[in-house]
Amino acid sequence: MLHLLNPEPAQQVLDVGTGSGYSAALLGHRLGDELVTSIDVDAYLVQAARERLDGFGRRPRMVVADATGDLPEGEYDRMIATVSVRPVPRSWLAALRPGGQIVTTIAQTSLLVSATLERGPVAHGSVQRDPAGFMRTRSGADYPPRLDLVYAAARDADGDEVRDLRGPVPNLWTDWQLRDLYELDNANIENRSATDDDGKTIVWLLAGDGSWARAEEASGKVHQSGALRLWDDLERVRARWEQAGRFPLHDLTVEFTPEGTSVSSPDGEWTIHL
Repeated sequence: MLHLLNPEPAQQVLDVGTGSGYSAALLGHRLGDELVTSIDVDAYLVQAARERLDGFGRRPRMVVADATGDLPEGEYDRMIATVSVRPVPRSWLAALRPGGQIVTTIAQTSLLVSATLERGPVAHGSVQRDPAGFMRTRSGADYPPRLDLVYAAARDADGDEVRDLRGPVPNLWTDWQLRDLYELDNANIENRSATDDDGKTIVWLLAGDGSWARAEEASGKVHQSGALRLWDDLERVRARWEQAGRFPLHDLTVEFTPEGTSVSSPDGEWTIHL
């Protein structure tokens, strides 16, 4: 990601997601500490990283800040985020100089994107070849809980609907491109998978409103419950992608505006607004 960012001498860089301080240290070594600002919502991590870097003479500006809110004062030529966002916050666009570059990931996906700010402020760019994933930005002390209660309901129940599968049960871990397209099109869905005693795949899709789906390779059945038909959505996304020739995801283009983030297929016929 730092190679992709490719900061030049004298450029101001914002490092979003201090963590251990590793990226800030490398950027400070490359550019000089005075050109690097690093932020994290966790005050403990910022202080620990500050002390860690100070121990070997690196002193970039380190600030406790919510990455989705107001950023530390300054205009930046480059931004790199090791937390994921969805959509790219308008404060990032406001703080970036024209011609500046953002390297980040889209939350709930493995999509690594690079975009350049044009006038507007609007940034255009593309998905990169290699996948990457980070925890989502947060404003509070912790992340929301996983959907364990929804999973408990979905584990063995018949649900509101039982029908035949239309096609194979995908492995959403190895087929990460299908998973990413589905997650782009369906926000805040959690997926889990397992194998039964015969090595057959079972996949669960879980939503925060209590909707769920379970697909079983052994029975050839899909079970669904709740207001959302999650497996129908997955099959719709898979069919549309297959009709488009299963284009590689690095052919996707991205647009960041103050109103939101959009991702488009190579032919421009399929645009997902985040």
